Amino acid sequence: MDFKILEEVKKKAIEEHIPIIMDDTLNVIKEYLENMKPEKILEIGTAVGYSASQLVKLSGEQVKIDTIELDEDRAKLAIENIKKIGLEDNINVIVGNAVEILPELKGPYDVIFIDANKGKYPFFLQEALRMSKKGTIIFADNVLYKGYVLGDYNKHKQRTAVRHLREYLAEIISNEKLDTQVSTVGDGLAISIVKS
Repeated sequence: MDFKILEEVKKKAIEEHIPIIMDDTLNVIKEYLENMKPEKILEIGTAVGYSASQLVKLSGEQVKIDTIELDEDRAKLAIENIKKIGLEDNINVIVGNAVEILPELKGPYDVIFIDANKGKYPFFLQEALRMSKKGTIIFADNVLYKGYVLGDYNKHKQRTAVRHLREYLAEIISNEKLDTQVSTVGDGLAISIVKS
């Protein structure tokens, strides 16, 4: 495994304006994964494979990750990057629409990382809960969405995403099966631990 390549992947993604996980968000996730040593992770939203590769780095060689990417070109690039790093045995890239793919997947997963279409977060949560067990951690990135979610933002362009993110947050905070914290790190990271 050559994790040095991750820096190149990160640099290229930033240059091409491809959204990737922020360093401070990764640092928060790291605290959970290093103690937990998960064996099975689900990621919704692969982009170029940067976050999935980081998740292996933080979790250890035992981990297997299923990651879903809608954009075929990005998925191809992710597969190339994962091979370059030497993680093809750890990371399985599934190309397609998560809305169609998730109902076909079987859990349970130790960790589920949601970082895809903001308007679909409530659906992703439903599926994540179905594939969880006691102790599963569900991370959802960008839940504060540039601060719009907590403000009175109502511009038409992002209205649907903001509404669905608010729904997501309301559900994880009120759901008695979850122990949830929302961190302002990065663009907002929700951390929900399944209690039962």
